[in-house]
Amino acid sequence: MQYYVDGFRGGDPDVHPTAAGHRKPGDPLPEKVDVLIAGCGPAGLCMAAQMAQFPEFTTMIVEPKPGPMEKGQADGVNVRSMEMFQAFGFGEKVKRESYWVNQTNFWMPDPANPDAIRRVGRVQDVADDLSEMPHTLINQARIHELFLDVARKSPTRLEPDYGLKVADLTIDTTTDDHPVIVSLEYTEGPKAGQTTTVRANYVIGADGARSNVRTAIGGKLVGDAAHQAWGVMDILANTDFPDVRYKNLITSRKEGNILILPREGGYLFRMYVELDKLNPDERVSARNLNETHMIAAANRIMAPYTLDVKEVVWWSVYEIGHRITDRFDDVPDGETATRTPRVFTAGDACHTHSPKAGQGMNVSMGDTFNLGWKLGLVLRGRAPKALLHSYTTERREEARRLVETDHKWARIMSAPLGESELDGTDEPRFIQHFKLNGEFTAGLAVRYDESALTAAPTHQALATGEPIGKRFHSAPVVRAADAMAQQLGHVHDADGRFRVYIFAGADETSAYDLVTWLATDPASPILKHRQPGDDIDATIDVRTIVQERFDTIDLTAAPSATKPTKGKLGLQDHEKLFCIDPREGRNIYDLRGIDKEKGAVIIVRPDQYVGQILPIGDTAGLSAYFAGILL
Repeated sequence: MQYYVDGFRGGDPDVHPTAAGHRKPGDPLPEKVDVLIAGCGPAGLCMAAQMAQFPEFTTMIVEPKPGPMEKGQADGVNVRSMEMFQAFGFGEKVKRESYWVNQTNFWMPDPANPDAIRRVGRVQDVADDLSEMPHTLINQARIHELFLDVARKSPTRLEPDYGLKVADLTIDTTTDDHPVIVSLEYTEGPKAGQTTTVRANYVIGADGARSNVRTAIGGKLVGDAAHQAWGVMDILANTDFPDVRYKNLITSRKEGNILILPREGGYLFRMYVELDKLNPDERVSARNLNETHMIAAANRIMAPYTLDVKEVVWWSVYEIGHRITDRFDDVPDGETATRTPRVFTAGDACHTHSPKAGQGMNVSMGDTFNLGWKLGLVLRGRAPKALLHSYTTERREEARRLVETDHKWARIMSAPLGESELDGTDEPRFIQHFKLNGEFTAGLAVRYDESALTAAPTHQALATGEPIGKRFHSAPVVRAADAMAQQLGHVHDADGRFRVYIFAGADETSAYDLVTWLATDPASPILKHRQPGDDIDATIDVRTIVQERFDTIDLTAAPSATKPTKGKLGLQDHEKLFCIDPREGRNIYDLRGIDKEKGAVIIVRPDQYVGQILPIGDTAGLSAYFAGILL
């Protein structure tokens, strides 16, 4: 990480200097805010952590509960989310504290004794070189705490307003000045039941499946239910089941299925337990199922192994539903050409599904990681409001894919033996489906369609391992200035900036010429879209990679643009130039299919997805890409 650019300051470098003009805890509620976020779940807190980085505007986040979550709900963090956590600065904390899913084991009835289960296979959970980050399991409340920590240490010192919920909202389409009129209701304390009003420029409804924000803009969840009750419990227990510290998918002959997920700390683990079929018009609450039913069902399914539960930390019973909203924002169909969004929904307010594919929290955070940088650019006057239409376009397709894939997974999980479309083959259906969906489970199947943000793959051959529209796949490099070995993707912080990675070809002169052109030519997109007082890399951060070793590169031959001056003191930034990692199997050109002769320019969006790939000499293409997005 970098700091001291504006002068030395002691203390924790994660704590940014406080920006003036922002509320402090205990201050009265504001009359107006730029952004109001409803809900302190993963989607809302990811959005808050992103918005908190921008001191130019004001953000408020409300939560009806009296305080932060302490336990329960989601626990799986896929590798894509871990990459995102790295951008927010707490990926290493999660790696240290969490359980790493290395292998997934599969258990089915023993042919010699069908009432007993036996292990039928093991699968490596994350394929080699799928990501530099692991698949982890950790309490969702801890993820919340880490996002809250980012927000409270940010320049705005953002803290949630607990005990408040969005009761309703209306949009005044006659004005651009804080047009969203939000009715907030107190849920706690002496004011419980009373309402107050705050006006906002934008509202994000991350307020769950029963979202008042979604209802206020006329949205509804559309889909179906599987009429199947499942239980989930976090437990401290002893067992003779040998694989209890592995992730396990267990199916019995007639008692149903279990998913076991070890948790952080070495002792805790989670069990998803299949319970009863529900009648078509029945809700799970009518069965009065509880943790006792779950423990009994788990012992039946796991036979001949037994489970001795010492403490139930948290439990819940739910029914599987697969639904997606018909409205991701407030703009009615047919009005996108004349109106831009003011209200958005995210997370469970947009899509609901079973938790067994481990995607709920991950996709919810993906929603607001997609929206946050776009809203930041618009509010800071760096992009037109029309950019906000791309949130619905991109995330609706991802929600559809999530619901369809999870629906199929839930059907495969719950179908009796012999009744699934994958039965009758040499490999158990669970293992087949797990292997087929490895990229999806890792959160890496997202590929945004062609648009102003995601170019056509005209020059994809220059970097075959970095598909346009998919997330930038990091690989090892060595920083030229100090021989620091690192992942190139880890320079990409969650700060709302685009990255331009210039991979030099066999002759690095052309790459150096491009860096200089970007920094000095009036036609350069960096200068064209730069605002007064901006550092050179305030919106577009340029990094150069050459095919030399750190111990042979001539740093005096590198142009001054590879170490631009920044900040109040005009200090040189020495962290813009990288070499290949010379160790076997770690050359980024080989790993990511980058043309060693011609080189390549890879433009990466602020949410870490590849937006464009161009030849090094195509300055017109570079300018055109950013002209289609930025003011």
